Amino acid sequence: MKAIFLKELTGFFSSLTGYLVIGIFLTISSLFVFAFKGEYNVLNYGFADLTPFFLIIPWLFMFLIPAVTMRSFTIERNLGTLEMLFTRPISIRKLIAGKYLAALVLIIIALIPTLIYVYSIGQLGETTNNLDYGSTFGSYLGAVLLAISYTAIGVFSSTVTSNQIVAFLIAAVLCFIIYFGFDGLSSYLSDNDLLASFGLKYHYESMARGVIDTRDVIYFLSVAVFFFALSEISLKSIFSKR
Repeated sequence: MKAIFLKELTGFFSSLTGYLVIGIFLTISSLFVFAFKGEYNVLNYGFADLTPFFLIIPWLFMFLIPAVTMRSFTIERNLGTLEMLFTRPISIRKLIAGKYLAALVLIIIALIPTLIYVYSIGQLGETTNNLDYGSTFGSYLGAVLLAISYTAIGVFSSTVTSNQIVAFLIAAVLCFIIYFGFDGLSSYLSDNDLLASFGLKYHYESMARGVIDTRDVIYFLSVAVFFFALSEISLKSIFSKR
């Protein structure tokens, strides 16, 4: 697994992929947070708070993570190297884990430079560093857990097709449905909180308020494990056909 992880992570940075992902994420997020006028601009928000930034994170991840994961297994199928990987002394589970962790680490690396936003917003308040660090920490933890779930969805999507664009679209649509779908359906059915709790949005917003509940953490990890298991089933199906 370690060899697969290092190979994938090195592959991101030996090409432009890793640098593009980090650059695009930081550019778009900084433009929305500091430059573009609208609900995501912290300067128009009225409070020394990073809430607008964390509101846009699910949208950015919804396109960024599928773009990172779409080639995880599609490229192996196109190059004909998937069969070779199956013959190596490594389990399918470890193969998936190596690719999954490499993509997740890249996303976390992209998040790290945004810590400068915390310092910047802390300096903008009437009282220096008068920032709700509890809420900020909860929001960052929620963003990492969201990335954990989205990455699992993206890796799964790459196992069901040999086309990278199709894998990207499947992942993006699944992320959208699981994040917004249950919340939208809940609103349609007279704000049914039980139904909303099945969606990522409910748990992400709970953590963004600074409330770190083990139930929210377990939910995110459960979503990741579910799609990880689906990825394993999908690859085993391909292996059995071979």
